[in-house]
Amino acid sequence: MGKKATERRLKDNEAQAKTRVIRISPQKLNLVAQLIRGKQVKTALADLQFSKKRIAKDVKKTLESAIANAENNHSLDVDDLIVAEAHVGKAFVMRRFSPRARGRVGRIEKAFSHLTIVVREVRESA
Repeated sequence: MGKKATERRLKDNEAQAKTRVIRISPQKLNLVAQLIRGKQVKTALADLQFSKKRIAKDVKKTLESAIANAENNHSLDVDDLIVAEAHVGKAFVMRRFSPRARGRVGRIEKAFSHLTIVVREVRESA
């Protein structure tokens, strides 16, 4: 029995995209998610483009999907978007076993994660 997840309602100036069951540990994915939290969308895309992390390509796809959702489904201006949230959740863990010396076994854990990115339109008043 786990804690029941409650969905957060989006505001009128927000859009989101989710990617579920990504084959990377949540700890490693969170390093890339921290890179883009709170930044403007075009800056976040540039950071992901030139990141050396393998998972940055998948995070970039999710961010582009959130931007497309904001533009097409919520009629938000793409130039005023910031990354409001980049939430990483734990999915499941596949366990594999590898033979070791003297008849023992070594357990190999292959973790999976979920990624949710929320973009928000912020009007800059000048």
